[in-house]
Amino acid sequence: MKKILLTGIALVAAFLQPGMAQDRPVSKQLSPLLTEYYNIKDALIGSNAGTASAEAAAFVKTAAAIDMNSMPAAAHDAYMPLSAKLAADAQAIADTKDISKQRAYFKTFSDNFYQLAKAVSLSAQPVYQEYCPMKKAYWLSSSNAIKNPYFGSQMLTCGKVSDTIQ
Repeated sequence: MKKILLTGIALVAAFLQPGMAQDRPVSKQLSPLLTEYYNIKDALIGSNAGTASAEAAAFVKTAAAIDMNSMPAAAHDAYMPLSAKLAADAQAIADTKDISKQRAYFKTFSDNFYQLAKAVSLSAQPVYQEYCPMKKAYWLSSSNAIKNPYFGSQMLTCGKVSDTIQ
């Protein structure tokens, strides 16, 4: 009876361990980038090109201030190949006040940011990847409620959640 009980406990522990392995520590160095990303997205939802430009410039500044030497190896390795792409995407948004161009740049920015969010934990809260079928474009959100940055008030709730990053 003891052998059966110990075997059962061992099996339960074996099945629970992979679930626990998904609990990744939040990257303190990179999590401010997620906040900046959300600020850009919110400005696009509100169709506010000036604010989107300013928030994108803030993203570039925040990204430039990241101390790569204090970053854990896994976060460093995930961020390094994306850092130049993310900075370029954000700078392109910052450099224009044309909302349609900002939204076009945001598509690439979101695709690159999703790669980072999948590789490194940026928040203790879930990050939702959402999809706009009209633009065939994705974005990230802190909420599973759809607020489409590609169309703003014209099609605010158009889209669906396509992935949840825990």
